[in-house]
Amino acid sequence: MATTMQLDVVSAENSLFSGEVVELFAPGEMGDLGIMPRHTQLITTLKAGELRYVTEEGSASLFVAGGVMEVQPHVVTVLADTALRAKDLDEEAAKEAQQRAEEALQGKDPDDLDYEAVRAELDAAKAQIEMIHRIGKTLR
Repeated sequence: MATTMQLDVVSAENSLFSGEVVELFAPGEMGDLGIMPRHTQLITTLKAGELRYVTEEGSASLFVAGGVMEVQPHVVTVLADTALRAKDLDEEAAKEAQQRAEEALQGKDPDDLDYEAVRAELDAAKAQIEMIHRIGKTLR
């Protein structure tokens, strides 16, 4: 039996996963992270992207749109700003969000623009589209 660690992934809306995993791959703000049981302690921010975990039964993916991850030697907690299961990703909606964000960034009145919020929306939309293509999901 492989050594495991507890993984809890929650967002403001709900708990997406709680269980034992063998390894975890997360989109850290400063670069992708690979976490194994007994990993050294750390706290990091997450950027929009794929959170992939491996259990003894197989692997699964979630999309996170930013957040914070705390790593302890046997417990990892992900507090996601927004999170979706891979099966719930919608390429058409992501492309529409990307287009809205790009149009907002090209708007005429930059004083009324919440640049950080629009930039985060654009980054999340691009990351969703990239993940959809990587995991081979097709439009519904």
